[in-house]
Amino acid sequence: MIDTKTLCEKIITIYPEIGECGIEVRVEYDEAEEFVVVYLEKAHYTVKHFLPKEDAEACLKGKQCVALGLEIAQFKDHNFKEKQVV
Repeated sequence: MIDTKTLCEKIITIYPEIGECGIEVRVEYDEAEEFVVVYLEKAHYTVKHFLPKEDAEACLKGKQCVALGLEIAQFKDHNFKEKQVV
């Protein structure tokens, strides 16, 4: 079983820009499906990233999770301002 607290801390260590731009991270493990759900939250937006168990284990060993890193980069660069109606 994946230790979700440790994984969450490791993700923040590998991707420190998460904290710098105000993204909250939450991690849950689905034992039946053997994958981890990483929730990235900022403002009223939430992204759910499904991380296979093997990728989660690699992440725990300090290796970057490429797909998660791309998701974080896209979410970080998202414009969170409400669109104005003209």
